[in-house]
Amino acid sequence: MKIDILTLFPNMFDGVFQESILKRAIDSQKVEIHIINFRDFSKDPHQKVDDTPYGGGAGMVLTCQPIFDCVRSLKTDQSKVILLTPAGKTYQQKMAYQLSSEKHLILICGHYEGFDERIKSICDYEISIGDYVLTGGEVPAMVLVDSIVRLLPGVITEDSHLNDSFQNQLLDYPTYTKPRVFEGMEVPEVLISGDHKKIEEYRLQESIRLTKENRPDLFNE
Repeated sequence: MKIDILTLFPNMFDGVFQESILKRAIDSQKVEIHIINFRDFSKDPHQKVDDTPYGGGAGMVLTCQPIFDCVRSLKTDQSKVILLTPAGKTYQQKMAYQLSSEKHLILICGHYEGFDERIKSICDYEISIGDYVLTGGEVPAMVLVDSIVRLLPGVITEDSHLNDSFQNQLLDYPTYTKPRVFEGMEVPEVLISGDHKKIEEYRLQESIRLTKENRPDLFNE
């Protein structure tokens, strides 16, 4: 997979992809990630990429030309273009699985007051990572890359992500490790019973309990 990230602040990504699983995925050529400053595509003498909104209002709006030209320089028949915006569809695990099957992703990080509406015409998806507003799309881009890359074949074991939270609309069950007792808190007896059927039943019930308590919206679905 190839991922291109379009941003005005490329330094924000320094180090993010140079640690842990993401670094190993890059080193093993499971994914190729490029950070591109779309200011470099501006035809303005001062490399300006934003302007005041028609109709008035606060803030500055990102203009079409630099982003259109940048995307067109990268896009192929296998590309999917993603606009990261609070107005987009809320990102979920099933979307991560869907995107992990693509060959090439182009992520556009917004900034300032937003995008010229016409930029949406060159995008395949508009995605939000939650019902809140950030200073820009860089952090959401990092979230998408992390969630997608871990699903690529060979990056982590398949069992690891098949048992993740949000599979079958349930949160993950609680897990424990040694010691068996820590500061008076004991590992549930069933987990050391050796009875795999009972362990599976326990884990399912715990997933249901946690989903009902912490995410009633998922539980109702």
